[in-house]
Amino acid sequence: MSVVKYDVAVIGAGVAGIAAALAAARRGHKVAVLEKQTIIGGLATSGLVYIYLPLCDGNNTQVTFGISEEMLKASMTFSQFDIDPRWGGPEKSYLRCNSSRYRVDFSPAGFTIALDEMLVNAGVDLWLDTRVCDTVKSGDRITALEVENTSGRIRIEAGCFVDASGEAIAIRRAGGKVVGDTNDLTLWLIESMSDAEKFAYHFGGDMLVKPFRFYENRLEPLAPTDGKTVSKFTQDCYAKLREYYRESYKTTDRYHHFPVHLPAMPQFRKIAAAQCRTMLDGGDEFKFFEDSVGMTADWRKPGPVWETPFGSLVPESLDGVFAAGRCMGTINEAWEVYRVIPTAAMTGEAAGIAAALTVEKKCESRELDYRAVQDVLRKQNIPLHLEDVKLEKLYKK
Repeated sequence: MSVVKYDVAVIGAGVAGIAAALAAARRGHKVAVLEKQTIIGGLATSGLVYIYLPLCDGNNTQVTFGISEEMLKASMTFSQFDIDPRWGGPEKSYLRCNSSRYRVDFSPAGFTIALDEMLVNAGVDLWLDTRVCDTVKSGDRITALEVENTSGRIRIEAGCFVDASGEAIAIRRAGGKVVGDTNDLTLWLIESMSDAEKFAYHFGGDMLVKPFRFYENRLEPLAPTDGKTVSKFTQDCYAKLREYYRESYKTTDRYHHFPVHLPAMPQFRKIAAAQCRTMLDGGDEFKFFEDSVGMTADWRKPGPVWETPFGSLVPESLDGVFAAGRCMGTINEAWEVYRVIPTAAMTGEAAGIAAALTVEKKCESRELDYRAVQDVLRKQNIPLHLEDVKLEKLYKK
């Protein structure tokens, strides 16, 4: 088996993984990103989720910064959408999302190539069509991953890993604990439409990105190790979609609208969250965390802001790995808040910095002082607490 060595290796090239890779690479480290698909960006791109949700609290205060904001701006590079003028967008815009919050819609394909440019410029080594199959451990520490691609089985060794897979795949393979949750049967797709149906979320011509959420079909908590769930979920979505179009064609015809492109990955929102030192839960908004490494707003409504404890990125039973994005330490309502694009990118940046510092300090991941991560973020002028953006009056007593 061939062996390739890196300082930091990131599992998953969604926005969390890309942010982690950028953060580590910009500190001068040799970094790899391992992605089982051939499209980067995760749910944001191959999942056709075309909305970069807010970086602000809905009350005109920006709370998320750093690489997350950098990615939001990059998402507009190959897109026709603009942000609201109050956040720096043009006064006159061909297309602007219907929100005054600091958010933007984007072209999934355009965002993909923009993210790739960011990786190239940072010197990150991208491994596509590469699936994590197993882990190698020394005691409780992950020291290597066994992956497979067209070249066969390869061992990827690294000083530290970031699991941003969305399913905690490396953490699970290494025996770490995870939790699951319910999912809705959801499908976003690109479909054709008539001129009469065009509205703000079109990409020109006769194409529309349209979300279908079949909320009457809630799934039971997923068994994260059950691979067959992916097939069943996807085929259930297809069945509902066929039902939708056939019902629609009773009053119109197939020339009126039809599916053009389906997501390239199952649109699970919550698969497996790593059991971390701190598990963010519902009710933790407006809570002060001494070890906070960033903030996020509740994308569903104005007002709530969450500080992000470093402990929610640190698996409680493993060394050599940090969690980021949808598989970090969140449960219940907190998972709903943290599973989205801007928040995933924010946690990815913090995890990437932590992984780089672990290599630099030659320490175990569970020994890393959170203040070292905070120091790096503060030097980049990233606010970490509500008081840093003058929202201290909102702290819970």
